[in-house]
Amino acid sequence: MENTAVRKRYWGKTLISFLLVLCAMPLGHAMMILMEHFLPQEALHGSAFALGAVGLAIVIIGVFAKGDTKQTILGLAGGLLFWTGWVEFLLQYYASRYGVQPEIVNGEIVTKPEYLIMPATFGFWMLIMTVYIFSVKTGCLFINWIQKRIFGRRKDEIVTRPLSRHTSITTFMELNMMMWACYLLLMFCYDPEFLGDRHPVTLIIGAGCLIGAIFMFIKELGIASWGANIRMAIATVIVFWTPVEIMGRNDLFNEIWVAPTEHVTEMAIILAAFLILAACLACNLVRKRKQETKKPEAKGQ
Repeated sequence: MENTAVRKRYWGKTLISFLLVLCAMPLGHAMMILMEHFLPQEALHGSAFALGAVGLAIVIIGVFAKGDTKQTILGLAGGLLFWTGWVEFLLQYYASRYGVQPEIVNGEIVTKPEYLIMPATFGFWMLIMTVYIFSVKTGCLFINWIQKRIFGRRKDEIVTRPLSRHTSITTFMELNMMMWACYLLLMFCYDPEFLGDRHPVTLIIGAGCLIGAIFMFIKELGIASWGANIRMAIATVIVFWTPVEIMGRNDLFNEIWVAPTEHVTEMAIILAAFLILAACLACNLVRKRKQETKKPEAKGQ
């Protein structure tokens, strides 16, 4: 029985979770482009700041919500809005205000100004990672691996306790820290002063992330809980998105989410897929709640 349980794969949950998060990535990109396209300049950054504030509010509401899955979804939704409004748009605002120029190759913009200044935030990222590595007992496999390499047998002595467990905050931090880390990695790879977008090391990093995402997806297949499965999907999709970005940078396919007004049909299909997957998730959660409420009734009878 034990071996059967270990081998069980939750294909339905995993595919819904993975595809839901995967669809959210291009939709988030497209939303930012559409805001730039349709909002007047004087209203754009105020609206973006409000967007980030709404995202943070959703995450905080998630702290008080009941249920692991509900908190995870609120952490994911709030985290995406927070990243778009208070990270990407703020970087864009200051890059525009102080005249940072985009990177142009053969007359085409290949890197926007806000992404060119993002590597300057590496120190802040390391500051937060130092807290996680030296002061937080966590369920993150990557941080656990680093802690074991650094501390060895003294791991439990040095990292003694976890932070307060709020699933919404955990999801929010995982999403933003991983997106931040992958953007930093890509910007350093693309920089010709370091490697360059066609450098063999950059291509190896892309291939490594793709292989890593496959192993992460296989691990996700074994997670029975909706909340934990969605959180694993967030990590898997972000790692998977790294080779997607590298392939797009090297013109191996057309990144339709960068120009959503030119690819209305394709973006509408992605949006429809996202809504259908969200509806499937909602139906599954409602069915699960009904089953849970029936169990006590059956016991009472």
